[in-house]
Amino acid sequence: MTYHVKNTKLAGRGKRLIEWAEREMPVLRSIRDRFGTDKPLRGVRLGACLHITTETANLLITLKAGGADVSACASNPLSTQDPVAASLAVHSRIPVFAIKGEDRKTYYQHIRSVLSARPQVTLDDGADLVTELHQSKGRLANGVLGGTEETTTGVIRLRSLEKAGKLLFPMIAVNDAQTKHFFDNRYGTGQSTLDGVIRATNILLAGRRVVVAGYGWCGKGVAMRARGLGAHVIVTEVEPTRALEAVMDGLEVMSMSQAARIGDIFITVTGDTHVLRSEHFLNMKDGAIIANSGHFNVEIDIPALKKLSRRAREVRDFTVEYKLKNGRSIFLLGEGRLINLTAAEGHPASVMDMSFANQALSVEYLVKTHERLERRVYPVPPDIDREIARLKLKALGVGIDRLTRQQEKYLASWSAGT
Repeated sequence: MTYHVKNTKLAGRGKRLIEWAEREMPVLRSIRDRFGTDKPLRGVRLGACLHITTETANLLITLKAGGADVSACASNPLSTQDPVAASLAVHSRIPVFAIKGEDRKTYYQHIRSVLSARPQVTLDDGADLVTELHQSKGRLANGVLGGTEETTTGVIRLRSLEKAGKLLFPMIAVNDAQTKHFFDNRYGTGQSTLDGVIRATNILLAGRRVVVAGYGWCGKGVAMRARGLGAHVIVTEVEPTRALEAVMDGLEVMSMSQAARIGDIFITVTGDTHVLRSEHFLNMKDGAIIANSGHFNVEIDIPALKKLSRRAREVRDFTVEYKLKNGRSIFLLGEGRLINLTAAEGHPASVMDMSFANQALSVEYLVKTHERLERRVYPVPPDIDREIARLKLKALGVGIDRLTRQQEKYLASWSAGT
């Protein structure tokens, strides 16, 4: 078995961390128990390009328990937890190619290492694996049954492929499952993003003006948690309905040009490019902190920031001060990459429990039904979404009501009136 990790001596610590996360992932654990008995993925080759964290490790171990031949690489150069990668290779015997801080060349070498195993099903977070397969390894696509996509940015890329008529196999948009984006994107991103900002800076958020760029599910989560910590939250948006929603939620909404002049901390969660750019940097106050929690490091125009600066220096781990030519300082966190995974540990395991349960059951669904699926981006089947919610409630010890026959009949009827 080949693998590429930082140091196999870290495996013992990684195993303990994986086991700790498993305690918070009862839904995935129940799926693993069934997979271990039924082996629904027996002999299927799976290639995963995901953040190599404790939660991902539990997903990969679950898929292997189902009989799959699993190989994995990181979906971001800075998101790997090196002890976890070591444990996956040493204890779980999963070929893993991931090192925190790997350069761009190594990052894509790792993706190609996974593709060299000729995966039949892909698991992606950001669509880099699928994109690489389409662009440079298209000949391998003939053996691919389908794939899953974890995040908003990746789903956008896949839908672009589908619209252009270039998608080579069916994909399931795990990100769009209710048990994923309602909880992972909102509660997971909200907490872990601020965790990353605080770990990188050790600042007090109370009383600060925190500017949140984007009010999708991730932006809502960041805004909610920042306000809970006492921050004055400002939202910037390009979509009128979301901007109105932020107003109705009691938040201040303005353009980024206005916010740049008064904000203390800026967090981008839009999935788009150059949300913070030259004109904003020039208007920011001395000491402004900028961070990104969108998937790619393009939301902050870092080349423009460097061009405006006369020097840069690292003042803390994951915190670089850019001294602008106008004399002001701007502090960039985590190289503009996912701050919640760069400076912190990503989402709590309890929310990833549902996200990765969606991944595991969607992979099983693809293996069973791929012959009936077209080359399209599909939602997670509603039955899977509901089953995950049911299992999560059961694990939490929460009971809910069931419709009576009379209620079911009423809801199915068109004749009942005033």
